[in-house]
Parts: sequence; structure tokens; C-alpha cells
Amino acid sequence: MGGFFGVTSKKDCVFDLFFGTDYHSHLGTRRAGMSVLGDGKFNRAIHNISNAPFRTKFESDFHEMKGNYGIGVISDFEAQPVHVRSHHGSYSIATVGKINNLNELVDTIMEGHTHFFEMSNGEISQTELVAALINRKDNFIEGIQYAQEVIDGSMTMLILTEKGIYAVRDKMGRTPAVIGEKAEGFCVCLENTSFMNLGYKYYKELGPGEVCVITETGVRTLVDPGKDMKICTFLWVYYGYPSTTFEGMSVEEMRNRCGANIAKRDNVKPDVVAGVPDSGTAHAIGYSNEAHIPFSRPLIKYTPTWPRSFMPTIQESRDLIAKMKLIAVDDLIKDKSLLIIDDSIVRGTQLRETAEFLFDIGAKEVHVRPACPPILFGCKYLNFSRSRSELELIGRRVINKLEGRMVDGSTEEDKEILKKYTDSDSEEYAKMTEMIKEEMGFTSLMYNRLDDMIDSVGIDPCQLCTYCWNGEG
Repeated sequence: MGGFFGVTSKKDCVFDLFFGTDYHSHLGTRRAGMSVLGDGKFNRAIHNISNAPFRTKFESDFHEMKGNYGIGVISDFEAQPVHVRSHHGSYSIATVGKINNLNELVDTIMEGHTHFFEMSNGEISQTELVAALINRKDNFIEGIQYAQEVIDGSMTMLILTEKGIYAVRDKMGRTPAVIGEKAEGFCVCLENTSFMNLGYKYYKELGPGEVCVITETGVRTLVDPGKDMKICTFLWVYYGYPSTTFEGMSVEEMRNRCGANIAKRDNVKPDVVAGVPDSGTAHAIGYSNEAHIPFSRPLIKYTPTWPRSFMPTIQESRDLIAKMKLIAVDDLIKDKSLLIIDDSIVRGTQLRETAEFLFDIGAKEVHVRPACPPILFGCKYLNFSRSRSELELIGRRVINKLEGRMVDGSTEEDKEILKKYTDSDSEEYAKMTEMIKEEMGFTSLMYNRLDDMIDSVGIDPCQLCTYCWNGEG
């Protein structure tokens, strides 16, 4: 996915920029960068963080950079911020989102003899493409709006200029953008957790498509927010840090409510309830409190030196690392009936191995309760499943087996078939869940219902993106 942090300050901004960006490290895994503007000059640093924490890689830059304005970004894939010289002047730009029509847009721009540098994986940097789109218009704001209109997908951006930082939330508000305030100036970020310990107070959240320019003395809206929003529901289920609040709903509170809603529909009576750390923990606490079944921690995550479980990108290594990060407490597992809650089941590899691990130690039963419905569609907006084909999703693999052919959603018939499997009251859904349970080796499996999960968020369902569960974005 990725995260960002920007600062405008009456004094040097680098301390806040350094730690504010670092507080987004749970959102990205491979690249990070900072760009600072001081004395009319841009100073930029980009590092690979796949094998070392952000703070370690940027420590020397922290001591060398100086300026009053700055932006930082944590990214899964591309090196950014990108620095640009154009008829709009010099600026640095960082983005979070996904462009589905990237090749089409690149071809359009290259008709004007523009060239792009390829990244190491052979792809074009989407941030560089966004800058090129902005530069196609004579007016900077018109360029931003043009980029938002022609991009199929989602694009939130921070743009560092001598006039301030332009904060741009994607047109459907799929990615959050929040502004904080203190006496010295302002910050803008994806998660408000990032500014809580830096002395900032909540100022405002940008609305869908809103464009603001932020200086050390104020915030000015240049493009008013749109009325329609489709914020990613998975931000609460998995991505968001527990102390973060999106659109007025706390991540931790949502997860507690989510677990409680699962418990209300369940009828098993395990000895204990446990969450797969970290994101499954709060869901499990909510279930435990509602069901009056003791909460336990039979799995402890070893965090001091391990990277996130979806790094490195080679799947076999990723699965091994995910398994090695979990340390078992044998006395809390042996001869116990366990109910385990994880945020989701995507490919199924990690949770299947976790269940096998628990049975090997001596668990009597392993009941699994994912906090969200079966994931049947690859994310088109926030890169959640960018490295995976939809047909690698365990739900889609099982559907293909049940249907006796590949159902890829490319025809109206396929779409109707998939729709049946997204209905938690249908016979097809029940067969899919049962087959997944058998393949995974669980004692029982019950997914959270989509309506219960949405109810847990507590905002208007029309404002939530649920594409990865029902194909409706």
C-alpha cells in the first residue's frame, strides 16, 4: 500500500518529518524517501528499506537535511518522492494508490516525445507518470485535476513546492488524508497515529478529491471535496494501526466490534479465543468479550528484527518468514480447543500452516474465524493484492474446483456465478466455505459476514469500498 507524511513549519521540519514518516512503516516494505525544501533548494534522499528499518537507513539524512517544508513516503514498490523541473517550477511529488490504465496513459503522453525511466522491475514509476500528467496542463491545479480524472484507479498525492505542500486526496476518497496542527505549523499524513506523539492536534480530514495547499501559517482549500466517497474497508480490518482513526471510527474499536459481531452468530464453545497477531488480536478480544470465553495468547509475534510477513516478494520465503515470526506458548495450546481469529484468508498458506502448527503442538481443535468475508477479487485501488493473480486467491481456486472450470469473471455468466459465491446465505457460499475448511485442515470455519463487517465500521455503507469481497467498488 504505502504511507506519507508532510510538514510545513516556521522552524526546521526535519525532526517531525523523519519520525512522522517512520510512523507509517507498517504500510510499506521496500522503498522510502524524504524531500526537504530549505533556502530555496530541494534535498532528497531515497533508500531501500526491505532489509533495514526506516530510521536506520535515514539516520544520516536526518542529521544532514534542513528546511521548513518537507514530504516523506513509505512505498511497497517504487522509489519516491520524484523530483520534477517543469513549466510549473521545481517540485517533489509522492503518491499512494494504483493506476490500472498506466500503459494506456504512458502511450498517450509518449506521443509528445516524453520519455520515462523504467524501474528495476521493468515497470514505469506511477509517480513519474502522475507528474507527467500534471505537466500536460498550463495551470498547476488544472494539471492535478486532469491527472485525477484520467487515472483509472486511485491516486492520493503530496506535492512539495516553494508555495507550500499541495495535499490531494484521491477523487473517491479510497485513501485517507488528514491534517494536524500545532503552533509551529501543520502536517499532513495518511494515519493520524503518525502525529500524535509529535505535538500535533487534529485539524481536518480531506474529503474525496479535495485539494489543499498547506503552509506554515495555514491551510487553504483549492478544490472542494466531492460528495461521494468509497474509502477502503480493509483499512480498519487490517492495514490501519490500532491507534488510528479513519473518518471518525477508531481502528481498534472497529476490530472489537467486528469480533463481537462474529461471536453473536457463532455456536461453538472453545476453551479459549486467540488472535493471530497483530491485527487479529483486537478482533479476538471483541469476540471473547461478547461470547464470555477467555481470551488467550498462544501465539506471540517476535517483532524486534523481523520484517513484515509479505516481504520478501518471493512467496516461499514470505511464508517461511511469517511462520518463523510466531512463537508458540505450548502450555496454552496443548489439549485445548482453540478459536483463532485472523484478519483475512488470502492465499491460505500462512493460516493453514498455523493450524498445522497448533495441531502438532497438541491442540484438540482449531476453529478459524476470519474477520472479513472470503476475498474473491484482487484490489484495483490500493495494491493490496498487486503481486497476486486473482486465481491465486483460495476462494477463487475453490470456486474453480466446484464449477469444474476456470471462472475468471470475464463473461456475464462468470459474473453471475461469482455473485452467488459472495452471498453468505447461498448454497454456493456454504459449499465454498466447507471446501476451504477441508483444504485448510480446520476443525470449523466461519467467515465474518459482509453486512456484519460493514456494521462494525459504523459509517454509511455507501461510503465504503467492498470490492475485494463482492466486486463492487
